[in-house]
Amino acid sequence: MQLQEKFRSIFNRGNEAPVPARVSTQPAPSLSFLKTARKEPPAARQSRGLEQFFFNLQGQVGLSILDLAGASQQNIDFLTSLGHKIYSANVVHSMDECFGSDPSGQTNPGRIEFFLRSNFDYPSQSFDGVLMWDSMQFMSQALLNATVERLADIMRPKSYLLAFFTVNDKVQEVSTYEFRIQDSKTLLVTDRGTRATGHVFNNRSLEKLFGKFESVKFFLTRDNLREVIVRR
Repeated sequence: MQLQEKFRSIFNRGNEAPVPARVSTQPAPSLSFLKTARKEPPAARQSRGLEQFFFNLQGQVGLSILDLAGASQQNIDFLTSLGHKIYSANVVHSMDECFGSDPSGQTNPGRIEFFLRSNFDYPSQSFDGVLMWDSMQFMSQALLNATVERLADIMRPKSYLLAFFTVNDKVQEVSTYEFRIQDSKTLLVTDRGTRATGHVFNNRSLEKLFGKFESVKFFLTRDNLREVIVRR
């Protein structure tokens, strides 16, 4: 089944040519892979990582932002209200379709390349910001390395990436969330159950993972998430 279709930029200012892009048009992914699926309403959550991400972009318009949590009208409305262009893909859904929900299956080189083409098929230096949310912690080392390598190519110099990782290094399954932007400092977070994590993450391993990037900054939270801002 085809994962994504070509689409034009949701918001384009002036005569600037939009970056060729792909967006996930699949329906919301099934919750069958989750150990415990909850139907609780979203909770408002302050995010220093999100605040830092938008602080770094302030005073600029017409930037290209890649949101990898799937197309969300709330995120689209917020980012376009700032004068930016948004492109979307649903990385977690794509991982399940390409590899299944078990990170141990994410080792086939051909499937990894198909996953990269499905979600990151953009020209070099296309984006000024990337919102990865919590998707990276569900990738195997092989898939994670390949994804970071591709991100380094499609991000512009001095651009920023936001990602979330669990701080608990003694668990094999962690909560997975849906993130929606309420404002530049606040997220609406929906708990979608638990999912197998690819491996353990700590500050040292993340600094090594993003070794080709200019800087990595960490924000620790009270809800066991490590918020990470990476500068290309």
